Amino acid sequence: MPSHLSADHPAAQPPGRGSVDALISQTRRLKGDVDAVRRDAPSDGLDPQERWQRALYDLALHQLSDLDEHLAQLRDGPPPVPPVPGAQFAARTAPPAPRRGSLLSRVGSAEWNLLTDEASWSGELYQILGRDRTSPPLTLDELPSLVLDEDRPGLTGMVTDCLVDAKHIDGEFRVVRPDGEVRTVHMMGEPVLAADGSTASMWAVLRDVSELRRSERAVSETRDSLQRQRQRAQSEHRLAVELQEAVLPPWRGSLRLPHQGAETLDLAAHYLPSSASALIGGDWYDALELADGETLLSVGDLTGHGVAVASGMATLLGAVRGMAMAGTQPGQLMSLLNQLLDATVQPALGSAVCCRYRPETRTLVWAQAGHPAPLLFRSGTGRRLNSPDGVLLGATSRAVYAQAEETLEPGDLLLLHTDGLVPGRSSTAAVNRLLDLAPRFDGARTAQDCVRMVMEEFGETEREDDACVLIAKVTS
Repeated sequence: MPSHLSADHPAAQPPGRGSVDALISQTRRLKGDVDAVRRDAPSDGLDPQERWQRALYDLALHQLSDLDEHLAQLRDGPPPVPPVPGAQFAARTAPPAPRRGSLLSRVGSAEWNLLTDEASWSGELYQILGRDRTSPPLTLDELPSLVLDEDRPGLTGMVTDCLVDAKHIDGEFRVVRPDGEVRTVHMMGEPVLAADGSTASMWAVLRDVSELRRSERAVSETRDSLQRQRQRAQSEHRLAVELQEAVLPPWRGSLRLPHQGAETLDLAAHYLPSSASALIGGDWYDALELADGETLLSVGDLTGHGVAVASGMATLLGAVRGMAMAGTQPGQLMSLLNQLLDATVQPALGSAVCCRYRPETRTLVWAQAGHPAPLLFRSGTGRRLNSPDGVLLGATSRAVYAQAEETLEPGDLLLLHTDGLVPGRSSTAAVNRLLDLAPRFDGARTAQDCVRMVMEEFGETEREDDACVLIAKVTS
């Protein structure tokens, strides 16, 4: 192998893609040159020196092919990893780098004389097979005793083809050394013919390729593992999307609640998925007409991503709807949600805002659990409602949640949202960005128009987490 491709040369350090491409081209040119010289070499099989030279040519071609394959793996890298829990999976399971010099494996040679039943081994072959150099070399009949049971038929077949049909040998088998270590040996051999054309002996070059095969298996296993991980992530993502779509309100566009009566809320909402993760988060929004004619408004966020989080979100949203329909007021509802989350097998944290709107008096009663307060827009200005006390859901057991009241006026606009609607901002800066939309909201006819304005302003922004917005406009 040329010295400029040795493990100690800087080119063996992690190079750029262009440098690796250049090494691959150089390796392939060298491989073509060696193959050309090999074809021009004598092949009558009578001169031991010529046999040795031709075997070295064959070995060099194998080495260059191995090097070509490793350089291609270095250039292409492992398959892409989906952004899923365990995204560090690829780093954890990346195949170990081959030990220095593993491509330049130890090489030995042997010859078995069929006429005298004598064997001749080089010193390197003793080392490969872990044999004592003072012991006699094994005959062809004895050689299989070193080989794993499942590999013996392959070795026997190769030897038979060589001795009976005068075929060249090119194959691998695994040997068990005296210390119990299993090594993989690649053997290339050929018959040596007597003057009458019969096979007089078999001559072979044997190479220890254990490290190379171990590296190849690691790459293959990693690729398979990554593929399984990708398929599992795709299945989980599909399930989470289906679960989310089944739970979130089915209405699109505008909605008016309650359905009967002059005093109504014009409603619109939008869900924004994360641009940094393929997984579904635990954000939700909801609007529901209650049995007493009031309207439930809620938004919330369960921390995390994936099927388990989407399932937890579905549980919380179902509980919110059920308790609100039964007449539970927002503060008590938050306390019960906290107990529910605290009692779950999988500990989790969540935040939420829950509002009950009474259309006859235009009264909004609301409570929050560690969540951004609703924003109230009126006559071209906006402000954040003063939050009643309330900690994150699941943060502490027996938490008490206060509630607040706000009287709305015709034309008022209420904006509920989850964290992440305005990416890359602190909570105060995010609220200020939303409040800056007040003059534009003042000229909007419907809640849906206001949602479009929010999307125009923030919808195309890269976001680390999911988010949603719910807008309610008081009509008369």
